[in-house]
Amino acid sequence: MQQGHPPTEAVIVDAVRTAAARGRPGGALADVHPVDLLAQTFTALFARTGLDPALVDDVLVGCVSQVGEQSATPGRMAWLGAGLPAHVPAATIDRKCGSSQQALHFAAQAVMSGCQDVVVVAGVESMSRVPMGSARAGADPYGTAVGARYAPGLVPQGVAAELVAARWKLSRDELDAYAVRSHRLAAAARDSGAFDREIVPVDTPAGPFGRDETIRPDSTAERLAALRPAFARDDLAARFPEIGWHITAGNSSQITDGAAALLVMSAARCARLGLTPRARIHAMAVCGDDPLLMLTAPIPATHRVLERSGLTLADIDHIEINEAFASVPLAWLAEFPDADPDRVNPRGGAIALGHPLGASGARLATTMLHALEDGGGRYGLQLMCEAGGMANATVIERL
Repeated sequence: MQQGHPPTEAVIVDAVRTAAARGRPGGALADVHPVDLLAQTFTALFARTGLDPALVDDVLVGCVSQVGEQSATPGRMAWLGAGLPAHVPAATIDRKCGSSQQALHFAAQAVMSGCQDVVVVAGVESMSRVPMGSARAGADPYGTAVGARYAPGLVPQGVAAELVAARWKLSRDELDAYAVRSHRLAAAARDSGAFDREIVPVDTPAGPFGRDETIRPDSTAERLAALRPAFARDDLAARFPEIGWHITAGNSSQITDGAAALLVMSAARCARLGLTPRARIHAMAVCGDDPLLMLTAPIPATHRVLERSGLTLADIDHIEINEAFASVPLAWLAEFPDADPDRVNPRGGAIALGHPLGASGARLATTMLHALEDGGGRYGLQLMCEAGGMANATVIERL
């Protein structure tokens, strides 16, 4: 960029998501190919904005399990399947659970640098059709060097969630109470119509689907208390005697199918096209942390993105922390006692709305944007824990 050249702002023009569907046989989207699911999301995005899709410079799509039906650059296939111009390229991003949030970062960076003017950001994951972990095919993903550095070895995410709960002394009652809160808030948002503007219906063999099916408004602490620990392992009990084995299916994110998409462009191009920007990307950060605990990087990522933004938590009106497990947002809240807990996931999170892996980052951004608009807030902070002990952090400013 030339000296003295004014910085280019990256703005969000629109953001949409599909409703959350249970990621198993019988789920509302289980009979929809992930490419077709994302294609319908693209179609809805352009129908809402009226933008000529031929103006898009690139399509960046988050997807974790890039195997089987999600192996052929799903963003490119979905773009073509939607009948959109063939000259527009696409790339697939994998930063695990933060894949589509990273796609948003890459899009904003391309716009801010002046390399591109219009970028579609999206995420897709069909966990019913491409099961979680299927891309590994039983292989050792770590190799000898990582095994030696972290001997006697790293642990699965569920065990990491237990380690986080133990480190911050989170009880089973606290974890279950947080899970009940997620369902209660999501149900209230759904029933009040707060999700209506962000959800686009999907055509399925059974008919249109446009209402989250994962929310359990009748969830109670008593019912969750009856669930057995999901990740208890006798072979790890001696290594980690501090673990209380409190993580269950009830206080963990749900396996789901879904897609989401955002339209990002330069503020100047947005003005020339006569479109109305809804938010701008204010600050971005990525951070790594202990890969054994795995899920704690949102904590240092928060410090980093706030420093870059020039803001404090008091300035943040809405906070989205992915609820991979209840221990993740609760540990974050323990580290940031000045944060208002009512501003954290006020419309519920992945415990109620599911976690379609590669689509979750775009889904959280979509919900946060609409919530800021509905509540009149200015700044939103989005945080995503990721496998390997990483995190993305994004601050957006409503316009």
